[in-house]
Amino acid sequence: MNPTQANIATALDLPGYLVGGAMLLIVMIFHGVLLLQIAKRYEVKTYLDLAEKKYPAVALCFYASVFCLFLTHIAEILIWGIALFVLKLIPGLGQSILFSGSTYTAMGFMNDILPDGWKMLAVIIAFSGMFSFAWTASVMISMTKNFRQAYTKLHMKKLNISSEIIDRFE
Repeated sequence: MNPTQANIATALDLPGYLVGGAMLLIVMIFHGVLLLQIAKRYEVKTYLDLAEKKYPAVALCFYASVFCLFLTHIAEILIWGIALFVLKLIPGLGQSILFSGSTYTAMGFMNDILPDGWKMLAVIIAFSGMFSFAWTASVMISMTKNFRQAYTKLHMKKLNISSEIIDRFE
């Protein structure tokens, strides 16, 4: 590549788009696989717990699942941070992880420290965070159905409402 082509590629942030697009795909596949595993296990476990009238176990499973969702996002920040460090875009691993977290969460508490030609990567990291948070929120909303049902049935039980009525509640 001659110097003019290199300057055009840098000016257009082509390396950022190419690497960012590939990394976005990797992060979203990672997110989807983990999200589906967490949701599937939650649904099956809480369905069985509801059937066995183990209402506190549903709540415990809900909070454990939410914590696993949180860990999924932390892992994605680490993936982005390690990629930035391995590509030598940010010199320190800690700094690259912190930059990834700042960008992924769209909090933006760090300056843009990416080199020229890679600036668009920050926007792509932010998009991956927004997509992931939205996807996680939709899963959490679906998880609240069993959680709310268990909570209400437990409350009805504490109010000494007959088992016959509690069992009809869906």
